[in-house]
Amino acid sequence: MLTGSGIKVFAGTSHPELAEIIARRIGLPLGKAEVTRSAIGETTVTIHESVREDDVYIINTGCGTVNTALMELCIMIHACKIASAKRITAVIPLFPYARQDKKDKSRAPITAKLVANMIQKSGCDHIIVSGLCSSLGLVWKLMPESYDGRPWICMPPKSKGSLTCRSTKPSIILYIRTHFDLNDVVIVSPDAGGAKRATSIADRLGVDFALFHKERKKANEVSRMVLVGNCKDKIAILVDDMADTCGTLCLAASHLSEAGATKSFAFVTHGILSGNALKTVEASTLEKLIVTNTLPQQQNQAACKKIEVLDIGKVLGEVIRRSHYGESVSKLFHEVPY
Repeated sequence: MLTGSGIKVFAGTSHPELAEIIARRIGLPLGKAEVTRSAIGETTVTIHESVREDDVYIINTGCGTVNTALMELCIMIHACKIASAKRITAVIPLFPYARQDKKDKSRAPITAKLVANMIQKSGCDHIIVSGLCSSLGLVWKLMPESYDGRPWICMPPKSKGSLTCRSTKPSIILYIRTHFDLNDVVIVSPDAGGAKRATSIADRLGVDFALFHKERKKANEVSRMVLVGNCKDKIAILVDDMADTCGTLCLAASHLSEAGATKSFAFVTHGILSGNALKTVEASTLEKLIVTNTLPQQQNQAACKKIEVLDIGKVLGEVIRRSHYGESVSKLFHEVPY
């Protein structure tokens, strides 16, 4: 619990439930801030308490109307900056435009870098995110001159800002250890790009690993998947960073059943679940799709009984506490705090 003055926690309108969980974890009420929008959609922010010389944390995630949430975050940061806050940290569980982190064709923008620059120019000193789409790649592209080689965290010596990425692997590993017999488990990556993430979890658990090689006709549409590895008579656990349309995960689950897997589960950090994703999951061979609450999931759970939610609010609260007191955050990359 954080006591005394010197720290303020404010929440945007994108995910108030997660903000409340984080605030309860650190033992402080959410700061008094009012966010309103005009008839033409302009955002107005009013901070109703002093933040002078305070360590300020602003919680907002990239969900709902993403552009509105991003603009709201930048305005809240700027409002605290010109009100003389000592340090401002943006807590962004789902970083907006994280998937647009590379120039993959001619004249393509690197939008993730643009967003990071916007947040920094607003007056932000530090960004805390959860499970970036391409963690090391995005950190490198945001601040290439200062990347020091450490997994998940980048503290730039020359840059005004810094970025801390909190991995969700400890939460996933704890869940698997407490719900499954490890002798029956195989960890599966739905694509080659997620192999490093999946092998890391498999190594920590001491279980087998498999992956799918997939070919795409176009974005979000897979034409062919080939399983590399043995899943016969095993409980297959798919791990990924995002579940959007869920087409890949559900197709992978179908192939796993054909390959002899007894059951299939999927773990993802960010459950976007757009379009017909919920119907796709409900009709699939997946036993459960386990997502974290980086995005609101109440409506998704009500619409699909296969959705289960892992709470990362307590972990983010602990990251804030450690950040405020200057303690090491790296311990949280290996274990879940009580």
